[in-house]
Amino acid sequence: MNTNREVRTEKGERLVRLAACAICVLALGWPLSAQRGGGARGGGAPRTARDTAAFDPTGYWVSVVTEDWKWRMVTPKKGVFDGLPLNPEGRRVGEAWDPAKDEAAGEQCRAYGAAGIMRLPTRLHITWQDANTVKLETDYGTQTRLFHFDNVPPPSEPSWQGHSVAQWELAGGARAGGPPGGDLKVQTTHLRPGYVRKNGAPYSDKTVMTEYFDLNTAPNGDQLLTVTTKVEDPQYFRGTYITTSDFNKLPDAKGWNPTPCSAR
Repeated sequence: MNTNREVRTEKGERLVRLAACAICVLALGWPLSAQRGGGARGGGAPRTARDTAAFDPTGYWVSVVTEDWKWRMVTPKKGVFDGLPLNPEGRRVGEAWDPAKDEAAGEQCRAYGAAGIMRLPTRLHITWQDANTVKLETDYGTQTRLFHFDNVPPPSEPSWQGHSVAQWELAGGARAGGPPGGDLKVQTTHLRPGYVRKNGAPYSDKTVMTEYFDLNTAPNGDQLLTVTTKVEDPQYFRGTYITTSDFNKLPDAKGWNPTPCSAR
């Protein structure tokens, strides 16, 4: 610290003035640099996934089955794997499908795992479980999926719905072909082995599933949630299985009817 004698000198007074100016510049410049850095204004909490959503996914939705009707609305016969990229091992496992055996083993939900449930004729109920977690429930099979936007570690054991990591892809950085507002990207791993089609067409615990949720408006004004799904399985697939599933938004919970999994 300067002594009184030093401050009184001309050189000392000039240094004090310069220091004071520097402090003013730093004080004025700090809020601008903080804003440019993307921090929360006023030192508040960072913005959440709900705050930065590209669209509102919440509400009740019902599947619109306009393609692959005979494979989605009813359980196909054993060995009917049209449109599926199963390799020889995948076909062998699928052709050994035995629903009675699944029931006896308590695995009647094999077709209701994350890689299969969105192709079944189900209704969805989507809410925010918290500000960084989307909760998606299905009435068909009574399943619950959680989409985590934060760094939640995966569970130690695989499950039917696995571990899903989500992110918003906003306009300007969105996937090519997505709507102007952006989309929701979800990647799911840590899955229990299940069926990609209800007649035993398998996917393994090595499966990685990537989904893109887009909100669209039909010509009649209906809101459609379009889910583009890529299922990759090095064990049972010879290539990527890609599907697009549509869900129409409903005004309320009318028709919501939770039912248990069925192996048949």
